[in-house]
This record gives sequence, C-alpha cells and structure tokens, in this order.
Amino acid sequence: MLTRRVLFAAPLAVLPLSAAASSGSFAAYLAGLRAQALRLGINPAIVAAALRDQPPNPRVLQLDQHQPEFTLTWAQYRARVLPPARLQAAEVHAGENGPTLAAVTQRYGVDWRIIMGIWGLESGFGAKTGTFNIVNALATLSFVSHRAAYFRGELMNALRILNAGDISVAGMTGSWAGAMGQPQFMPSSYLRYAVDFDGDGKRDIWNSRPDVFGSVANYLSGSGWQPGAPWGQAIALPPGFAAPTGRERVRPLGAWQAEGVRRIDGAPFSRSDVPGAVLQPDGPGTEAFMVYDNFNVIRRYNPSDFYALAVGLLGNASA
Repeated sequence: MLTRRVLFAAPLAVLPLSAAASSGSFAAYLAGLRAQALRLGINPAIVAAALRDQPPNPRVLQLDQHQPEFTLTWAQYRARVLPPARLQAAEVHAGENGPTLAAVTQRYGVDWRIIMGIWGLESGFGAKTGTFNIVNALATLSFVSHRAAYFRGELMNALRILNAGDISVAGMTGSWAGAMGQPQFMPSSYLRYAVDFDGDGKRDIWNSRPDVFGSVANYLSGSGWQPGAPWGQAIALPPGFAAPTGRERVRPLGAWQAEGVRRIDGAPFSRSDVPGAVLQPDGPGTEAFMVYDNFNVIRRYNPSDFYALAVGLLGNASA
C-alpha cells in the first residue's frame, strides 16, 4: 500500500525465464520434493501423480517475472472492481443463496453480506477461479522464487490436502500464484479454515457453495469477527475538516461528532461510545468512511484498505 493508493503485483526476484525453463535441475528438484513428501507420510500414489516429471510451467514463470507494477487511486480502484454489473450480480447471487448464507451466518456469526463481498471480489461469484494446476504452479515458484521456502511449504500443504481426499490432483486448480478455488485460499489457509459445510465428507471450495461460504465465514470468525457489529459506513465531513485520519486514529464516535462528523445523510451517529476511525482513501476533500474493528478483520483476508472497502460496499449492494 502506498500513500492513498493501492499497489498491484510487486514483482518477485526470479531466475531468467530461459534459464529456469531450460534447466535440467528441475527434474532433480522434483525428485527432492517427492522424497520430502514421502517423509511427511503422503500417499506414494498421490506423490507420483501430483509430482510427476514435467518442466516448470512457462506461463507461471512468465507471469511471475512480468507482473505489472502500478498504482490506482481509490476512485479508480472502486470503478474497476465495483462496476454496476458486479453490484447487480451481488444482489442476484444473494437471493439465489439466501438459505445457505443464513445458515452460515447463524453458525459463525459473520455477516453474510461480507461473505458475498469476498466471494464477488475473489472469483466473480465463482466464475473465475483460475485454471492452473496448483501443485505444478507451486513447484515452479518454489524452484525460482526468492520466497522458495514459502512456496515449498505451501506445496507440501497442497499435498496434505490431496492426501486427505478432499479434491483430486486434476481438480486442484487455482491462480498461478497458488490461490485455490472460489475463495482463493492458499493451501495453508485451506488447512486452517476450510470446512465441510454441506456435510458430504469433503471440504470442497472449488465446487460447493456451502463449503465456500462456510470456509470464508470460518476464516473471518477465526480472525476476530465481532458478530452483529458493522464493518463501516460512508460519512459526511464538515468543511475544513482537519483532524488526523487513518485506521490507527481510533476515537469514540462522540469525539468524532464533536469534530462535525456525521452519517452520510447528515444525521448524528446512533451511538457515541463505539470506537471508529475516519478513512479518506484519496485524501482530504474526497470520499470518507467511518471504519470499525470488523474492517480490520476483512483486511486479514487481504491487507489493503481499498480491498476491505470494496468488500464492504459490494456486500452492502447484495442486501
């Protein structure tokens, strides 16, 4: 995150594409991965199927080496990720999945609208989950990245998931960077938070919407979500407002009201004792929000103010 801007896709330090793709040492590297997996107790048949001899994925290498680095203002980001069509789709999908969302909220205490917001941003409500073979993508990244230990650990976690029988090798697909299924969980997050909400014996975040919703809710619940509390709201600031802002500047709403801060409709806040922080993502004189503790919980999913605001607003649109 840069000042009042969002940073996308900072590149990793990797081997040149030609060197990595042509390196014969990748076969030896795969052999080492197989040996490690076997020592961890992964079924030999799964090890053989998932870590069969194959070259590094050239598309993963290409994407990793040539990630565009650019910044957006909040207004630009909002227009990009919250077009009218996505806002309308949120309401449609919420209606189609109402009973399941209600059951998930009852079990975990997480606002179903936030689940919808995350689902919509992460995979376009399940439409775009990624087509990369996760094991091959992680093997490629662990071979070339300066974060080799991280990606190798995630690869072993992916093998643990396969070993549990929740998904097949062919079915374990996702992004080139290793994020899986409709909620785009890394394997470590899957192991910690994925749930079998539909009760079929598998934690299927690729195909089962109940499992997707339940897993996102479990993630947020485990990250400190406060049931019944809001994430945030748009607000109106008085002319010349100059009080310090930002997520860290938490004060009771009564103190903010004394500075002239009001709800977006101009009315005072319903409670004065609730702690909140004023956020102006594009700086003074632009759109402002009051954000609460649950806003920071959303940031545990993706540590970006822009992302958390978009999740909240998309969730609001689904109601």
